[in-house]
Amino acid sequence: MKSIAIKNLKEFEIKEIEEPKSDGQKVIIEVKKAGICGSDIHYWVEGQPTGLVLGHEYCGLVIDPGNRKDLHIGDRVTALPLSPCGHCPACHAGNIQYCPETWDHAAGLSLDNPGALAPKMAIRPDMVIKVPANISDEEVAMVEPTAVGLHAINLANLKIGDKVLIIGGGIIGLVSAMFAKKAGASYIAISETNKARGQKAVDLGVADAWFDAKDPEIINKFMQQTQYGFDVVIECCGNDPAVSTSLMGVKPGGKVVLVGVATKAITIPTVLAVMHEVTVQGSIAYTKAEFETCIELMNKKQIDVTPFISDTVSLEEVQTAYERLTSGQDDAIKILVDPNR
Repeated sequence: MKSIAIKNLKEFEIKEIEEPKSDGQKVIIEVKKAGICGSDIHYWVEGQPTGLVLGHEYCGLVIDPGNRKDLHIGDRVTALPLSPCGHCPACHAGNIQYCPETWDHAAGLSLDNPGALAPKMAIRPDMVIKVPANISDEEVAMVEPTAVGLHAINLANLKIGDKVLIIGGGIIGLVSAMFAKKAGASYIAISETNKARGQKAVDLGVADAWFDAKDPEIINKFMQQTQYGFDVVIECCGNDPAVSTSLMGVKPGGKVVLVGVATKAITIPTVLAVMHEVTVQGSIAYTKAEFETCIELMNKKQIDVTPFISDTVSLEEVQTAYERLTSGQDDAIKILVDPNR
């Protein structure tokens, strides 16, 4: 079957791979919609691993239920892309997101487990979740990134009235802003280098204002707006300037949640965290309970993530979609892929 795989630096190729075969264990699905994630972009930019078929945010129809007796052919599902061991302390505590093995065979993030940039995929059965008919295919494909934002806000321990800064106006930043507003934040600002994205966050109603991350006066402007700094900062970029801005923009005694993943060592002014007794909290993925919570919130129409979807493309258009998302000028937030288009 046709798939899209990493070929080189910022380059995909159309590649034929074998269709997944029934083994009596894994659930095989026909992919209906798949999302392009920020972590996918990191792999594409670095051009490795060569041959990786990305796609870990998706909605699909069951073709083969594997060992899941509660699933049937035609059921609509999504899944956590994780591969937890099931027996370590993290797994026993329900924190499968930081199990030492959870990324080893992650769907769409490992060479031995091709992702949703293909018409069909095989999924670890205990990670598969059946979704209600009340949620569209597009919303189902958005569950995974939405859960990332929910996890970050849960870790932030927001209080009603808090002022919140979101660094990065991509999908994780905007769903984090959405949940911050639901949690009672009185003021939400977005810091973004892309003017079109920054303004879009305000236009969509998830942010009260946006600030140009390249502005040398940005910290002064933060202080003019908040007096002493933000109560909570959610950092969604994972680079030196973003993390440094987080530490400079948060108030003394405030909290910074690091969601952005830095693939290399970065340099930051830790003296600010020390002198101001700032709490710095890492945030990776989500718990299974949070993933299921996002499905329930969508089912009850308590959140609407569809305004964040900018486009849906075919497999042949994936290369162009990635170029749009990294252009620094396009206002696209989330682009979905329909492998059967």
